[in-house]
Amino acid sequence: MTQSNTPPKRTLTLRDVSEASGVSEMTVSRVLRNRGDVSKDTREKVQAAAKRLGYVPNKIAGALASQRVNLVAVIIPSMSNMVFPEVLTGISDVLDDTPLQPVVGVTNYLPEKEEAVLYEMLSWRPSGVIIAGLEHSEASKAMMRNAGIPIVEIMDVDGEPVDAMVGISHRRAGRKMAQAIIKAGYKRIGFMGTKMPLDHRARKRFEGFTEALAKAGLEVADQEFYSGGSALAKGREMTEAMLKRTPDLDFLYYSNDMIGAGGLLYCLDKGIKVPKHIGLAGFNGVELLDGLPRQLASMGSERNEIGRLAAQIIARRSSGAEASEEDRIELTPKLCLGDTLKRKKR
Repeated sequence: MTQSNTPPKRTLTLRDVSEASGVSEMTVSRVLRNRGDVSKDTREKVQAAAKRLGYVPNKIAGALASQRVNLVAVIIPSMSNMVFPEVLTGISDVLDDTPLQPVVGVTNYLPEKEEAVLYEMLSWRPSGVIIAGLEHSEASKAMMRNAGIPIVEIMDVDGEPVDAMVGISHRRAGRKMAQAIIKAGYKRIGFMGTKMPLDHRARKRFEGFTEALAKAGLEVADQEFYSGGSALAKGREMTEAMLKRTPDLDFLYYSNDMIGAGGLLYCLDKGIKVPKHIGLAGFNGVELLDGLPRQLASMGSERNEIGRLAAQIIARRSSGAEASEEDRIELTPKLCLGDTLKRKKR
């Protein structure tokens, strides 16, 4: 991995926006505070310059204007996804021993929502940012590069971070699961996932999965994607539809454990022998599903540890430590064969 990019020591000011837009600082201030009578052309010129630079106004007034508040902005795509509450638990466990407090923003996987949440949170001058993923809009990247605080991108290491990162390689996770399926002797493989083109981590897992299959001379024999609704119910529905459409499948790989659990329940209900007649696997290693009649093969995403390590980086850097290569951390997800994937033949 390459040397990390240390955030700038100096935070952007009104003067930077003034010089970039060719407009006086007073006019820039009026535009950014939405005050006063400013022409539409001037307003658009100032807003474009501020967005290009990544400038975020400071909402801390008076004597506090030069200070940071003891808040850590934590920006995640979803609260309904079981992954992120565990990440937040790890963050909170570490920050509980510091003066820092996490504040959470949710983006719903939408880049424009992420921009808005990031802008609002940075305007309060937090001590650091923990944000999910490595893919962001240019405006969001500019804001993070120029925030002058530690930024930790989490969950993924398949890419170049703005500053620090903690996560797993989702491409490697997909390849590792495919290799386990191939070694177990399965050949007719179906894939089921969610219709989320902006869930880059799920996309990378699928890319790694199909790459490993291709190297073994195999390909996904059938695939289906869903959006909305109960994941368990959708897992049952998609599994039924796929097995009716492609009855010779001998393995089903699900993009997450919840739809995988639905598929497992369908197979058990229909008397389909798992893993003898058909193997199943998901992703995330969700402990909630440990009470199923069979343990679903899966791969843990190291959620709690990711949160803990990200918070440790923020706490250390906010106390004055310099950025270092050690702030880029790749964790190795653990493969669990469970009861739904045959042990590889010896």
